[in-house]
Amino acid sequence: MIKVLLVDDHALVRTGFRLMLDAQPDLSVVGEAADGGQAVELSRRLRPDVVLMDLHMPDMDGVRATELITSELPDVRVLALSTFDLDENVVAALRAGADGFLPKDVSPEELIEGVRVVHRGESAVAPRLLTRLIGTYVRATPPRPAPTTLAGLTDREREILVLIARGRSNAEIAEGLAVSPSTVKNHVTSLFAKLGVRDRAQAVIIAYEAALIRPGE
Repeated sequence: MIKVLLVDDHALVRTGFRLMLDAQPDLSVVGEAADGGQAVELSRRLRPDVVLMDLHMPDMDGVRATELITSELPDVRVLALSTFDLDENVVAALRAGADGFLPKDVSPEELIEGVRVVHRGESAVAPRLLTRLIGTYVRATPPRPAPTTLAGLTDREREILVLIARGRSNAEIAEGLAVSPSTVKNHVTSLFAKLGVRDRAQAVIIAYEAALIRPGE
């Protein structure tokens, strides 16, 4: 059973999400918070598997709450939500440790699958939003010098980082490189440790900022 904490300052939104998620046999809403401060407190007490985190709330916003939760409770996954597609806080939330981002108008099926995806340790980003993020953020941001940590990557790890940035899953990478999925998983674990990131979303940001891959490739 995947334990979910709902964080949104609108009670009606939380009620809708609860009804949607509790109807699934593998999901259970264990708590609700109306702001970031409550989200941090309940995460400490309830230890949910996944936090559905609204980004725009009074007092402490979702970005700061995400940063506190992921730094203190690394086993808790955060799926950020926003009403706005082109939300400047999306990248900030991913940097803070969020495992994905979905707009609030996604279908119930997409939201439910998003919770399951981040619980598996993968990133969930709406395709339409990923395209816009690349267009507005990556293209508008000059490539930065490659982090010194990139120098410590092996050729295979660098190759896998590029494939991750192109949206390939571990299974697709294994098939394309003609290696076993477990081998790919080991490489991914190693490169994440060297980069100092906790998930694919943060690794993708580094790959784009270092110009290992460019929009459209």
